[in-house]
Amino acid sequence: MARHTTYVVRAFAGAMIVALCGCSDFVKKADYDAAITELRGNDQKQQQEIDSIKQEMQQKFTQYDSQITAMQGRISVNTIAHFDTNQSTIRDDDKKQLDDFAKIIKDHHSTAVITAEGFADPSGSAAHNRRLAQKRADAVRDYLIQTGGLNAEQVRAVGYGEVKNRQVVKGAKGEEGQPNRRVTLVTDFTGST
Repeated sequence: MARHTTYVVRAFAGAMIVALCGCSDFVKKADYDAAITELRGNDQKQQQEIDSIKQEMQQKFTQYDSQITAMQGRISVNTIAHFDTNQSTIRDDDKKQLDDFAKIIKDHHSTAVITAEGFADPSGSAAHNRRLAQKRADAVRDYLIQTGGLNAEQVRAVGYGEVKNRQVVKGAKGEEGQPNRRVTLVTDFTGST
């Protein structure tokens, strides 16, 4: 009988410990609702910021025949800069567009993170094209920092080379491949305030 009582007491104590531990992380409905409301407000604010910069960029960049794409928490500006075959020097024709982009970001969206994505046509080896695409992305990043006045921690560069699923004109080289030899800018608002 004493042994049975000990099991009952232990079982009861165990149940109490589990119940009390489970309640220690209990969130009141009011606190939960307030947190959800705050998150929704932040999402709406971020979406308004994205809509604002997309509209501003569309107005500004129609003259450059650039395509503006809104993604979740991001805006992509395609064809921000084109390059000659096997070159990573920014053309004078593209500098005005980069200047306009930097001004919009600096004046209105200084907390956004910018990624310069470099691409190449399939003329060279895959390794060469990745290096060349990285040089192109670095050139645009450096231009945005040094000439455009953006913060160095705010601008990143990545080279994708000749990736097939990102080519504008599939497999095109030489003159026809110029649309593939480009840098695209992705503006990321995730985590910005």
